Amino acid sequence: MWILRYAIPGAVCLAGLLMLVVLPAPTSVAAAGALVGAGLSIALINWMFRMGAEGDKERAREEAARDYFTEHGRWPDDRPR
Repeated sequence: MWILRYAIPGAVCLAGLLMLVVLPAPTSVAAAGALVGAGLSIALINWMFRMGAEGDKERAREEAARDYFTEHGRWPDDRPR
């Protein structure tokens, strides 16, 4: 997972920056910008996917709390009477 989250976007961004340093021609500047943008896009998509997966965990916790409420008549974090 570490490779997908950090290494691939970092490698793409690094390739763009290296292209900018090694070949400072106008076309290389545009290509370097495209590579850096692609690397940042990969990182953003990974971040958005992780945020969506966190929502699934939160929904599962809420469903478990509702099941507990149905069974016991109170929420899990309430003090017993």
